[in-house]
Amino acid sequence: MSEEGIIREYILPNGIRILHKHRSGQIAHLAMMVGTGMRDEQPDENGLAHFVEHMIFKGTKRRKAYHVLSCLENIGGDLNAYTTKEETCIHASFLKEYYHKAIDLFADIAFNSTFPENEVEKEKEVILDEINSYKDSPAEEIYDEFENNLYKGHEMGRNILGTIDLVNNFTRDDLTRFIKNNYSTDRMVIATIGDISFDKFKNKIISYFSEHKCHDTFYRRTTFTPSSPFYEIQERNSHLSHCIIGGMSYHIDSPKKMQMVLLNNILGGPGMNSRLNLNIREKYGFAYTIESQYNAYSDSGNFSIYMGVDPHSLDKTIELVFKELSKLKNKKLGCIQLSNAQNQLVGQLALSSESGLGELLAMTRSVFSKEGTEPLIETIRKIRALTSDDIIDIANEIFDQNNINTLIYKGL
Repeated sequence: MSEEGIIREYILPNGIRILHKHRSGQIAHLAMMVGTGMRDEQPDENGLAHFVEHMIFKGTKRRKAYHVLSCLENIGGDLNAYTTKEETCIHASFLKEYYHKAIDLFADIAFNSTFPENEVEKEKEVILDEINSYKDSPAEEIYDEFENNLYKGHEMGRNILGTIDLVNNFTRDDLTRFIKNNYSTDRMVIATIGDISFDKFKNKIISYFSEHKCHDTFYRRTTFTPSSPFYEIQERNSHLSHCIIGGMSYHIDSPKKMQMVLLNNILGGPGMNSRLNLNIREKYGFAYTIESQYNAYSDSGNFSIYMGVDPHSLDKTIELVFKELSKLKNKKLGCIQLSNAQNQLVGQLALSSESGLGELLAMTRSVFSKEGTEPLIETIRKIRALTSDDIIDIANEIFDQNNINTLIYKGL
C-alpha cells in the first residue's frame, strides 16, 4: 500500500509525538515544535521564550555555534526557527539523503544546548535591535499594541520580543530555568514531509529521542475574559496614518472556525479581489495597504482590519470599512458569490500545501488542537459545506458593535 499523502502518527513512551507524510521528491522538510510560547512566561520573563529560540543555535555540548549553523547550510539546507504566543518551532529543509544529519542536529539542539555566557550577551544586542526595528515600523508596532489593549492585563497581550529592560537583564540561569519549567517531551512534536518511509523515520526518531525522559513542568495557562471595547487615537510624527479595527473571535477548536476563515478571506484576505481591496484601495485609492486577519489560539481568537492611509483620507476610509462590514452583516452572499469564495479558499489551501514547508508547519501545529491533524480533503469538505446563512450569522456575531475596538496612529 502506498504511503503517499497519508499522515501517520506515533507517540514515543516519553510523550513525543511523531507525524509523517510521505512525498516523493528530492527535498525533505523537518520540524520540531514545543507547545511553549510567549503566554507561558511569567511577567518578569516576557521575551524569554523568544530568547531561548535564538540561543538554541549558539552551541551545544557537541557543537559550537558555527557548527550548529553550518551543519545543514554546508549541504545546501536551510535551518530556521520562530516563536509564537503558544509555540516554539525549529524547522529545516534539505536534500532527502541528509535526514540523519537533520535529526541528529535537532536532538542535539533540543537536549544539549549550553547557552554560553558570551553568546547570551551578544544575542541580547541582536534582540534589542529587533525590538527597536519594530518601534521604527508603526505598521508592525500597531499590531502589538492593539493585541496588548485587546488582551489587557492578560499574558496573551504581551509582545513576543519582550521589553528592552527585561531582555537587558536576562541571564543564562533564566534561560535554563525557563526550559526546566516549561519544556517537556510530552509537549513536543517532530514532523516531516519527504521521501522517507514511516518506519524508517520513526526508528530514526526513536534512536535519537527516546532516551530523554518526560518531567513535570510549571505548565499553566489562564483563561481570558474580554473587557469593554476601546477606541484610542495617538498622534504620530509620520506621513501615513495607521489604523486597526477588530475584536475577539473564535478559538482554534471552535466549530465556527472555518466559517470565520472564509469570512475573513472574503473581507480582506490575501486575494487582490477581497472586498476591502476592491472597494476601498482599488475604487478610491485611499489605502496604501488594507487587509484583514484572523488569528485562532488554543482558547481565544481575534480578528483585525489594518489600514495604512494618507491622514486626510483616514476618516473616509474608516467609514468605508464599516460600510463593508455592514454589507456582510445585512446581505447574504448569492450562490455564485459563495461558490467563488469557496473555490478561492480551496485553491489557496491547495497551493499552500504544495510548498511543503508551509504544509508541514500547519500540520505540526494542528497536533495542539483537539481535532488534531486533518487531511486537506476533509478541510475542503468543510469549506464546501458552508452556507450563506453561516457567513451572515458569523458576520453579525463578530462584527457586532460591542466587539469592535479601534486603535489609530494618526499621522501628520
